[in-house]
Amino acid sequence: MIKTDVLVIGSGIGALSVASELCKYKRKVTIITKGLRKSCNSSLAQGGISVALSDKDDYHWHYEDTMIAGCNLNDSDAVMKLVSTAPNVIREFIKTGMVFDKDENGNIAFGREGAHRLNRIIHAGGDRTGLRVVEQLLRNVTTDVNIVQNEMALELRVKNGKCSGAITKNLKTGEISHYEADYTVLATGGIGQLYPSTSNDVTITGDGMAMAYRAGCKLKNLEFIQFHPTMLTINGKAYGLVSEAVRGAGGILINDKGEKIMEGIHPQKDLAPRDVVSREVYAHYLKGEKIFLDTSAIDNFREKFPTVTEICEEHGVNVDDKMIPVAPGAHFHMGGVEATPEGITNIDGLYAVGEVACTGVHGANRLASNSLLEGLVFGKLLADYIVNTPRKAEEFDDTIPTETLGDLPTKKEIQHQMMKFLGIVRHTGNIHSIIEWFEQYSPDKKFGKLDIVNTPPEKLEIYNMLTAGWLIAKAAEKRKESIGAHYIVND
Repeated sequence: MIKTDVLVIGSGIGALSVASELCKYKRKVTIITKGLRKSCNSSLAQGGISVALSDKDDYHWHYEDTMIAGCNLNDSDAVMKLVSTAPNVIREFIKTGMVFDKDENGNIAFGREGAHRLNRIIHAGGDRTGLRVVEQLLRNVTTDVNIVQNEMALELRVKNGKCSGAITKNLKTGEISHYEADYTVLATGGIGQLYPSTSNDVTITGDGMAMAYRAGCKLKNLEFIQFHPTMLTINGKAYGLVSEAVRGAGGILINDKGEKIMEGIHPQKDLAPRDVVSREVYAHYLKGEKIFLDTSAIDNFREKFPTVTEICEEHGVNVDDKMIPVAPGAHFHMGGVEATPEGITNIDGLYAVGEVACTGVHGANRLASNSLLEGLVFGKLLADYIVNTPRKAEEFDDTIPTETLGDLPTKKEIQHQMMKFLGIVRHTGNIHSIIEWFEQYSPDKKFGKLDIVNTPPEKLEIYNMLTAGWLIAKAAEKRKESIGAHYIVND
């Protein structure tokens, strides 16, 4: 048994925000991550952080923009807590050494992204914001934080509605570990790898949501999956994200005839909410048209977007030609484990932060650059809650179920089914088909617990993908109306 005060599962901005705050109070924190310490969506995030720091801005406007993008399905109290707390959190983060990009006068530069009424996005290293924030948070954690890499969480240790840690497996040695923790934090990210084209890290396979479901967590808004409209796409294959900041800087979406495809579609044209832009790009893509991001209006592209430049040129696209081929890909999950802004779930001792959590702050569609902000702000709130809420884990023996798995589909088969039935446009008459397809692989048709110790990690990962996909399909079947990222066609 390995004992720790706080066990954090995941290594993105939400996880590191919690850990860096707890360092101030000398709490013993253990972070476990399925890959390397920087193997997370946060490190890949090219967009910035939306925050009402400018003298021309007001957090009430940030609140309104967030609510509108989320189709007012957001939890309004959670949104207000996020946007009103954000300025001070960012100021404090800057004091730790975080450096954001400056304008010619030496002040923080504010960029523009979709569905924001004004420039309020701050960046670091151009389009390397997520990576720079992760690196700063890693510098902020002390030796009180033990980061264990290549360690996959297999199951949460939950009994009688109380959590006392997790069971894990080292992917290098195969060693099984039982962690006992007073506080267990899920920070595993979303479900992007359930789809064939995604901006997400290869480790993001819905593990946290699947474990939470098996542990008895309440889940919420699982049908809402945001597709980013501009993934670098060549011959039908996606190779990486082309940041929304490119459109914020003047990039225009055109088809192979040179027509501006967002003209007349939405008042904000290329900077409309992501669900609107993704559906329009996808509609042209289905007609066999090639879609490009015309960057002719952007000066010093290489300097402003070094990551996009690297991705493009690595795959044979010269950014000096001013035409980047794009198509939509799975990007962000608005749903997840139901939690308060402080990360509290319905299970005592289990908390959730970041994309795996559903605080209701994003509603039916996340506002651009609110994700890094959410991880930083709500990570701090969770840490504050832990510090002020004494708790001791209860000791109990782990009972491992004996249920084993039969043959399972490949990841590619799951991804194909998800895009076909639960993609950008969904058909009501087909959703039940994918539910039945998922259930053929579950011993009890309910994706319950199984023999995790003797199940190979790669097989458990696929089982987690099946579980997450099944849960999303069940939620999508219940939501009868189109709203935000859940766009349905009634057959």
